[in-house]
Parts: sequence; structure tokens; C-alpha cells
Amino acid sequence: MNTLESLTQITHSLSQTVSSELASLDLSALNFKTATGSWSILECLEHLNRYSRYYNPALAKAIEANAADDASVQSISYSWLGTKSLEMVRPQHTKKHKTVKHMNPINSTLGRATVEEFLKHQEGLLHLLKRAGKANLHKKAVSVEFFKLLKLRIGEALEFVVLHEERHIQQAMRVKAQLAKQAAA
Repeated sequence: MNTLESLTQITHSLSQTVSSELASLDLSALNFKTATGSWSILECLEHLNRYSRYYNPALAKAIEANAADDASVQSISYSWLGTKSLEMVRPQHTKKHKTVKHMNPINSTLGRATVEEFLKHQEGLLHLLKRAGKANLHKKAVSVEFFKLLKLRIGEALEFVVLHEERHIQQAMRVKAQLAKQAAA
């Protein structure tokens, strides 16, 4: 399985998890926080929505502009920036990182539309992953959201988005588990 196939599989799995495990929860459960200053399930999803609002169109533009005739560009290689970015968002990386202010949804008023928007962005991401199979994944064409002068390679940016989503869906699932534990006590 190549990287794009793996990212597609993870994205399908994340969509399925949100649909089956989170979407049916009532609003009080979706807004439950394990501690003051922590994120609720909806805040985790809203954080991802904010990233998707930027990265999905940026990726679409980069993929469209960098169609490749050569299938050898399908493997992903990593720049220093890409390696560091991926290291930070890997779900296995337990160190917390401060979120840039405009991407931090803490204390936002959120409802079911947040879940629906997340699932819509996932559909868009799956479409982008499919289209990426015909793009030069090595091309530095996706500006980093918080510092536009820096660019990630298309492949790195796709992997960044998917791993970042995986990290925060795991966070949302921990909130759900804590809620269940509290309800059982």
C-alpha cells in the first residue's frame, strides 16, 4: 500500500469514527469538557474544520496546478519543514503544542453543524487524495497556514492534514471515554 492509499484508508476510518461514535451524541455530550481549558468534542472538530477551510482549497489548487505525467513522483519525500511538521502532529507524539489563536476554538458556541461540516470536509479530502494520484507530490506548492512564505510539498501537506485529523479525533474519543467514565461513576 502506498502513502496515498494509506492516507485514504485513515481518512475513511476517521469519517466512520465520527459518524458512528460521535455524531449521534447529544449536544451536552458533544460540548462536555474534561477540564477547564480543555477542548470538547465539538471544539476538536471545529479546530479541524478551521484547518480544512484553509488546506482543502490550497491542496486543490496545488494538485490542479501540478499534474504529473510521470508515475514516479507518487512517492512522498520529505523536506526539513515537512519532517518537523509531521513530527509535531503525529498521534503518537504526546507533547502538547500551543495552537495559533485563530485556529483555537476554545469556548466557541458550537452545534451539530460542526459535525456535519467536518464530514463534508472529509468527503472533500477523499476527493483530493484521489486526484493527488495524478499530481507531482514532490512539488513545494502548499503554503503553511500560519506562515505563508513557507511551503510544504503536496505529499507532505496531504499527510500533515490527515495525521493532524487523526490526532484530534483521538483526542475527541478520549473526551468521550472520560464522559462515559464520569457518567458511570
